[in-house]
Amino acid sequence: MSVEEFLHQARAEINRVGPEAAEALRRDGALLVDIRPWRNRTTEGEIPGSVAIERIVLEWRLDPHGTHRLPGSTEDTSVVLLCNEGYASSLAARDLKRIGLRNVADLAGGFRAWAAAGLPVREGASEAVT
Repeated sequence: MSVEEFLHQARAEINRVGPEAAEALRRDGALLVDIRPWRNRTTEGEIPGSVAIERIVLEWRLDPHGTHRLPGSTEDTSVVLLCNEGYASSLAARDLKRIGLRNVADLAGGFRAWAAAGLPVREGASEAVT
């Protein structure tokens, strides 16, 4: 199976939202999770109010029943994942759905689509949740 087929299968299992829909979800209390590496966040900026959780620890921080999850997160926490352009976040959203998150979505086009839509961007990078 090619990576394109793998990605297509993952996207068939998840909810994808555009930048404006992601912003509406954020305003309604959704957790925007930025899985981009520190270097990308430093160079391009971040979405104000987003939480940086690098991909390597993502499942542990958002496992609704895990001992290492973010405080207060449950299987009903609304989460929108984003990466640079919406590829890695699609795969990650599928994985989080499989471990029990009911309300996980992927930001189609990623951070770059958000910025291109003229939505708020904060310069620099915050510390990632480790």
